[in-house]
Amino acid sequence: MIAFIEGTLVKKTVSTVVVATASGLGYELFVPVTDLEQMPANGSKVMLHTYLQVKEDGVALFGFLEEEALQIFKLLITVNGIGPKGAIGILSGISLDDLRFAVLAEDSKTISKIPGIGPKTAAKLVLELKDKFKLEDAIEAKLIHGEQTAGKGKADNGDAAKAAAMRDEAAQALVALGYSMTGAVKVLKEAEITESTTVEDLLKFGLKNL
Repeated sequence: MIAFIEGTLVKKTVSTVVVATASGLGYELFVPVTDLEQMPANGSKVMLHTYLQVKEDGVALFGFLEEEALQIFKLLITVNGIGPKGAIGILSGISLDDLRFAVLAEDSKTISKIPGIGPKTAAKLVLELKDKFKLEDAIEAKLIHGEQTAGKGKADNGDAAKAAAMRDEAAQALVALGYSMTGAVKVLKEAEITESTTVEDLLKFGLKNL
């Protein structure tokens, strides 16, 4: 099993990269467009988390800059009808965070807008993955990704779980009032949370900005 590949970026195409390792081997990997856009210049050092597909007619290697993307890729290919290249296409058409939120909100319409993904496949994806994601984890990932910038008076990483729980509770309240989960989560992630912030404050923020 190849867990990761580290080496020099030699070449980029519209869907693949070639990485030369210190051992003298060059590996071609399929990568999401979102990762391609973040790749350094040719000649730079790069490390990719990998998934190896072995089939009767050959093998293919898939690479990701973030281990988190690899884990979601592995979840996607468990969905009947979605293979590795289909999963790469999905990750090329939507961010990890937006995919999580869409699945949690059972928003198959958003997923069906991804090129190559029709309404039936989107609905199946939501059905099979909705119990594998948690809203609190999704919001926590937003914090880790820096969507909530650190600043004076804001919650630090030690308070991230508490802040996520508060956003979760406020999001559920907004859904009960008739708003979509996707919209509620996206608005609430922009709310500034301090030590004195309450769920009621978040609810008011959501109602004001939705």
